[in-house]
Amino acid sequence: MTTWQGWHRFATTDPPAPPRPDDPPRSTEERLAYHSAFVTIRTPALHALATQVRTLMVLGRHQQTTARPSLIVTGPAAAGKTTALLSVGRTCHLAHTRKHPEPPRSAHAAVPAAYVLVPPGATAKALVTEFARYLGIPVTTRMTQAQITDAVCHTYTTAGVQLVMIDEIHRLNPRTTTGAQTADLIKDLTERLPATFVYAGINVTDTPLFTGTRGAQLAGRATLIDCGPLPARHGTRQPFRDVITDIENALDLQQHKPGTLPAHAPYLHQRTAGRIGSLTRLIRQAAVTAICDGTERITKRSLDAVQLDHLAETQHRPHRTR
Repeated sequence: MTTWQGWHRFATTDPPAPPRPDDPPRSTEERLAYHSAFVTIRTPALHALATQVRTLMVLGRHQQTTARPSLIVTGPAAAGKTTALLSVGRTCHLAHTRKHPEPPRSAHAAVPAAYVLVPPGATAKALVTEFARYLGIPVTTRMTQAQITDAVCHTYTTAGVQLVMIDEIHRLNPRTTTGAQTADLIKDLTERLPATFVYAGINVTDTPLFTGTRGAQLAGRATLIDCGPLPARHGTRQPFRDVITDIENALDLQQHKPGTLPAHAPYLHQRTAGRIGSLTRLIRQAAVTAICDGTERITKRSLDAVQLDHLAETQHRPHRTR
């Protein structure tokens, strides 16, 4: 998805849909494929991100003199940050194409969104080259960083890019010379491109990104969206249990009893520490196992048999006595 062709294919391909009561039964292979891809679960963080992106895009639409307000999606690993980022980007893409359909046989499709990954140890030139690669802008080894940046700004503006998503932002360290130059490049792009920027990274507030002069500039322009673990309770609400219910309602199992998974909410919260990525992986893996072994249902025993990611297993699963 870090090229326009790949992103366009992702954004315009219908996402997986849960089974409906009047749908014909799916084959075993279809159901395995469905649980592999699965639906995007709307968490509170995803809802907040979608609302903020929509608002800031309107707010910055006619801003000309300074960088537009931006967003930072932060949280621990396996918290659903990239999933939320891609979901919002797809929504932006589809909303734009519905409002501004391309004429038949048009050779120049609009490009409402761009998705770029920060390379490990990225220099400013390496990062701006990633921006160029997304739209297929020709880059030669003899081109300077300034020349590539000019080409990127011209092409992105001409293409009508409105939303720029930069993932793995925690890889930047403005305390180093290379990191400082890369952070300055991003600031330059935010001021030259008529687009809303959204960043995503692991525990961004704990990284050097928010320190020093450059960090103060970023903190002064960016709204933070926290994709942290979901609490078991929040006042009178039970957000983690609500998410479990949504996941269960999306399953395609022939013998699963509704209400089984929400009843195990305390156990699931302990297993996953409330992280949406670990939770969805746990339930999807149990669903795949249930299809393969013919039980067609998820139980606490089958959930307990799933080996989760190392972080979840070592930090949040209770030690068993022998």
